[in-house]
Amino acid sequence: MSDKHVVMVVDMQNGVFETPRREQQECVSLVNRLIRAADRVIFIQHIEEGGLEEGSHGFALLPDLEQPSGALYVTKTACDAFYKTELERVLAENDITAFVMCGCATDYCVDTTLKVGASKGYQITVAEDAHTTANRSAAEAATLIAHYNDVWRTLTVPGNPVSVKPVETIVTQWHTN
Repeated sequence: MSDKHVVMVVDMQNGVFETPRREQQECVSLVNRLIRAADRVIFIQHIEEGGLEEGSHGFALLPDLEQPSGALYVTKTACDAFYKTELERVLAENDITAFVMCGCATDYCVDTTLKVGASKGYQITVAEDAHTTANRSAAEAATLIAHYNDVWRTLTVPGNPVSVKPVETIVTQWHTN
């Protein structure tokens, strides 16, 4: 499936969005655009005690998020979606070596999973306008999002550069391939 269009959606869950996130509705809309254009979708869901227990309202994906039949689901307990999870097995079983990343939180789960995935050799494109985060004490969400897009564009992973593109460009490229 490495020639297919795969999107990995990170932590777009009710409990994660109890903390206000930058431009939530716009982000969900752009994530949905990727989901509709993708051949395969992988939802990564954080699971933990204190509101994100499996089956709880907090664990559930946001109600406006589209969930196609055949989507894959992986749970995680750390910022890194590869850490002690089934993600690598799921990717291998589905012959996935490249994917587009989007979701929440830019500065924690998206960033960590992207860096670990790129170091493991996965070809990763970040949807630069389809990830979000909250304001932090050191920087506002808009600054963090712009900062991480810039960091990812220049991330040094010899032989496996990360791509950072807007959703419109990604979807257009998918339609022409």
